[in-house]
Amino acid sequence: MPEDSSEKTGGSPSDSRREPEVATGDSEPTVNISGGEDGGGVEATFDPATANTRAEAVVDRLGQRYWQKTYGGQPAFECLVRTILSQNTSDVASQPAHDALLERYGGPETDLAVALADAEQATLAETISSAGLYNQKSRVIIEAATWVIAEFGSTAAFDEYVAAGDPGAVRQTLLSVNGVGPKTADCVLLFAGGRGGVFPVDTHVHRIYRRLGIAPADADHEAVREVLERAVPAAKCGFGHTASIQFGREFCSARAPACLEDPDACPMADLCDQVGVYPATGEIVDPAAAPEGSGGD
Repeated sequence: MPEDSSEKTGGSPSDSRREPEVATGDSEPTVNISGGEDGGGVEATFDPATANTRAEAVVDRLGQRYWQKTYGGQPAFECLVRTILSQNTSDVASQPAHDALLERYGGPETDLAVALADAEQATLAETISSAGLYNQKSRVIIEAATWVIAEFGSTAAFDEYVAAGDPGAVRQTLLSVNGVGPKTADCVLLFAGGRGGVFPVDTHVHRIYRRLGIAPADADHEAVREVLERAVPAAKCGFGHTASIQFGREFCSARAPACLEDPDACPMADLCDQVGVYPATGEIVDPAAAPEGSGGD
């Protein structure tokens, strides 16, 4: 299953004020922190005036606007399943599917990967139907669970591998699994492994940083990730991912960015090249199709 398929899922529309994708489920913290006792993340200071790159300045400004989340500490296999369910749909659609899956196949005495490897696909597909693309996703989940048991023997052993293994090796291992693309692998590294320097690139991040002119206009998802992980300090990458998603929903949507009607409405106005956005005419094109899009920071 392609990681960024354009096939419609039938999921509910995304609310612009919802929590970022693949959220931890924690309540809002009382202070602006970047990690938690359960693993991953270090405290970061967000000061655009001291940023060394424009990408860091953007993340710093987001750090002054949004609360940070805790990263790390999630069970890795459960995080993998959650991220597969979230592909090409909204949290509103994928969260009920995740909850239903755990209710049917999870439990304190149950090895989740074993239960899902043994699952009947039709039953699993029905269980996760709210997430859309349920036939494809059920196949991917069963294949991933079968792989986990074959390679690691148990869910617990896989969880330990993701938490303690070399990040580069873990990423390549995850990418070898059918249906797991770069964003899914990076989300598992971030939210389960708590790894610094991981900046997952979803459709929002891919759009925003090319529109800003920080990444080349024709950069694919992997090229945008490489730009951001070079330009943003490791301690800020995880927050940069979740905050950029929220920023994209609130200010820099694909079809109606805030700057289109009011240049001052966007908090990144002075940092943005507006590649592919033309307020004078009301036209919006993908940055790759914009004649001015050379990009790079």
